[in-house]
Amino acid sequence: MMIASINPATGQTVRTFDPLTDAGLEEKLARADAAYQLFRRTDPGDRAQRLQITARILEQEQDRLGRIMTLEMGKPIGAARAEAAKCALACRYYAEHGRQLLADEIIAAGPAVSYLRYQPVGPLLAVMPWNFPFWQVFRFAAPALMAGNVGLLKHASNVPQCAVEIEQIFHRAGFPNDVFQTLLIGSAQVPRVIDDPRVKAVSLTGSEPAGAQVAAQAGRQIKKTVLELGGSDPFIVMPSADLDRAMRTAIDARILNNGQSCIAAKRFIVDARIYAGFERRFVEGMQAVRVGDPMDEATQLGPLATPAILETLDQQVRRSIEMGARSLTGGQRLPGQGNYYAPTVLADVPRNSPAYSEELFGPVAVLFRAEGIDDAIRIANDTEFGLGASVWTTDAAEQARFVDQIETGMVFVNSMVASDPALPFGGVKRSGYGRELSSCGIREFMNIKTVRVAQ
Repeated sequence: MMIASINPATGQTVRTFDPLTDAGLEEKLARADAAYQLFRRTDPGDRAQRLQITARILEQEQDRLGRIMTLEMGKPIGAARAEAAKCALACRYYAEHGRQLLADEIIAAGPAVSYLRYQPVGPLLAVMPWNFPFWQVFRFAAPALMAGNVGLLKHASNVPQCAVEIEQIFHRAGFPNDVFQTLLIGSAQVPRVIDDPRVKAVSLTGSEPAGAQVAAQAGRQIKKTVLELGGSDPFIVMPSADLDRAMRTAIDARILNNGQSCIAAKRFIVDARIYAGFERRFVEGMQAVRVGDPMDEATQLGPLATPAILETLDQQVRRSIEMGARSLTGGQRLPGQGNYYAPTVLADVPRNSPAYSEELFGPVAVLFRAEGIDDAIRIANDTEFGLGASVWTTDAAEQARFVDQIETGMVFVNSMVASDPALPFGGVKRSGYGRELSSCGIREFMNIKTVRVAQ
């Protein structure tokens, strides 16, 4: 089966690629293993220098790279350029801090010295999604390469041009041949890569079913995995909040990346004392979102990435309305070509409906009325997901309770949930396990070797 790049704004096929044959895949795995044997011994300063060059390429060519992203998965062009620049930020973070993060860590000194040494483990498989086709890869690759590991990228099949471009960027930055390779393969070939003894671990960002399948496969081979899966992030607003700022952020948090982000706010939990005004303004704000050609600088919301994603979202909304949810605006596909869905707000969503329990990967927001902080926390935790949460309150006691009692991997107070190279990123419950970014991310795929030297 061909791997195709299809413009989601028009439905037109832009470019096709032949997937790797079994022989071609074997050659790439062999080359990755050979590259690791040399790369693991390179000086960290040299790796850092190559990451700095990578960052410069990303910054200097962000317009061209952004157009590739927009063409393949439909994000607004301004957001695509910003994504390339953010990848540069990650490269610079690890270039500047990597040596310190991987330095020997003294545990005890005295007659016997005990310390930890962080060493690379080998070729790593990254199974990456289409929604942030550069950022998801670079937040894996920058720490992996800085640590002396080798990367093998199995990217989503609808963003092959992004996958090929990323490999070329690392080559242009001067990284040794085969230290980072793109594998143009289908999902059916992934188990073979995981089973190969030369591949030491797997990082996956994607859906729950994909994560479960990859983790089970890796577990049979006693290989570590890091999983960053779905999210149904709560956005909680209490009466003491700066309501104007919370409202502006709420709209941005729901339409981020055309609504296709694991950390996009999806469930808006508003205290009953301010609910009516929030609902009115939120609906007006969603109705004012500019939908259009993602290559247009003025567009705020572009198409969904594939027809299948559009169909799934439409079915989730339709079933929820049939079960009793109220549509306050939107609730349908938009006419014309492309995978466009109207900005949508649902309320009074039944607990057994898809909009209550499933991740809505598109511009659909669900409103909840909370009868005080206890109820807000209950609603926030009433989900199988646990990635991030955004809470809006200036009350210190409320802030402390939200931070302590919301069951997520990240809580952002009076700001939108976002990823940052310096901050650990990841979730709990069915949102996955392990952490990306920061010192936690670079150490996930290291041999943390305990050393004790007696005199």
